[in-house]
Amino acid sequence: MTTEPSKAPPLYPKTHLLAASGIAALLSLALLVFPSSDVEAKKTTLSLELESPAEQLTQDQDAADATQATNEPVTSPFAQIENSNENTPQTAEAAPAPAAEKPKSPGHREVIVAKGDTLSTLFEKVGLPAASVHEVLASDKQAKQFSQLKHGQKLEFELNPEGQLTSLHSKVSDVETITLTKNDKGYAFNRVTAKPTVRTAYVHGVINSSLSQSAARAGLSHSLTMDMASVFGYDVDFAQDIRQGDEFDVIYEQKVVNGKAVGTGPILSARFTNRGKTYTAVRYTNKQGNSSYYTADGNSMRKAFIRTPVDFARISSKFSMGRKHPILNKIRAHKGVDYAAPRGTPIKAAGDGKVLLAGRRGGYGNTVIIQHGNTYRTLYGHMQGFAKGVKTGGTVKQGQVIGYIGTTGLSTGPHLHYEFQVNGVHVDPLGQKLPMADPIAKAERARFLAQSQPLMARMDQEKATMLASSKR
Repeated sequence: MTTEPSKAPPLYPKTHLLAASGIAALLSLALLVFPSSDVEAKKTTLSLELESPAEQLTQDQDAADATQATNEPVTSPFAQIENSNENTPQTAEAAPAPAAEKPKSPGHREVIVAKGDTLSTLFEKVGLPAASVHEVLASDKQAKQFSQLKHGQKLEFELNPEGQLTSLHSKVSDVETITLTKNDKGYAFNRVTAKPTVRTAYVHGVINSSLSQSAARAGLSHSLTMDMASVFGYDVDFAQDIRQGDEFDVIYEQKVVNGKAVGTGPILSARFTNRGKTYTAVRYTNKQGNSSYYTADGNSMRKAFIRTPVDFARISSKFSMGRKHPILNKIRAHKGVDYAAPRGTPIKAAGDGKVLLAGRRGGYGNTVIIQHGNTYRTLYGHMQGFAKGVKTGGTVKQGQVIGYIGTTGLSTGPHLHYEFQVNGVHVDPLGQKLPMADPIAKAERARFLAQSQPLMARMDQEKATMLASSKR
């Protein structure tokens, strides 16, 4: 048997051996000098490159789970690889596939309305001639609604292979979409209105600045904040009574489409704590279909007069029999209360009554005087103007807007001068005890309690749950 001679190891030039020794020495020095964290980072990157795609996906999911658990952003290790070596080929399994989108037709086009856009410019952007705009608008009377564009609105076009418009679609609100579809006679217009589902929502807030800011921070809309002020406006003077630390709880109707809140309904129940005193209100609709707010035990929240005729105004001058007039510069009784507010702020009638005057009255400027039954009379001066329909000899309802803050007559700035008379005698409207309205009728008391008690219990439960979670 012939034995093959063993192969000698390859011989390298001496210069190559010296270079290899130098590289080995440098690597050993690097391991001694660089911090362990840097070495670990490099190890992580190298190990990721060597791991199987399944192992990579598992690590990526662990990182995502850690993000959700700690609320701290975690960068995907795949991003580290891509950033460190852009030329490294990536396999299809290296990252999760993006969510599949609904395929669009070849003729589908989308445009977003920008500043200065018209329907003609939008048609041009998708390659449609100006003549097609006229054809669309003339096809149906309602088609003109497509020309009422809003900034940021999206229009979706469908074109046939010849480049002609077959349909035009746009979402005009969270609940409404409009569509034009081509047919033998031109284009047919269609409006689809989604019917919201109604659910109840709860908010709690603590006032640490203004009511409007604190309510917005708690998640209450401006309109619901105004409604809450109206509900409690008979007992709480929102111009001067609000204090830091006051609290409110509100349960209201919320309108929802596809899981998204698109609007609100009325306040169903509310609680407001002002200066340590708590007021509670429940909305109740009687058998005749009339709705109003009552206390939890059935007394009406509505008085004969609202406490403040201007929402969220600042009292600039109180009732006084010895005030120095700011313009006449002499002592003159101030038989009312001045509410300073921006010009144009709405002024509300304090109660139902007959309008004795809606016009000019000397130093009061534009003035409204209302007679409430035989006993009470209120005056509103320095108005910028009168609300539509308010005129001498007419009637107004409590809370109805009768005019707007101005500075007519003897006035140094925009404000309302408000007077309150009882049997012809001026009284301080801030200190006047207001008469009560009728409570729940005895025949409806059981029905009222069946509605109000669950709402009260819900507010108590929601608040207790919220406070318990905040202490964890």
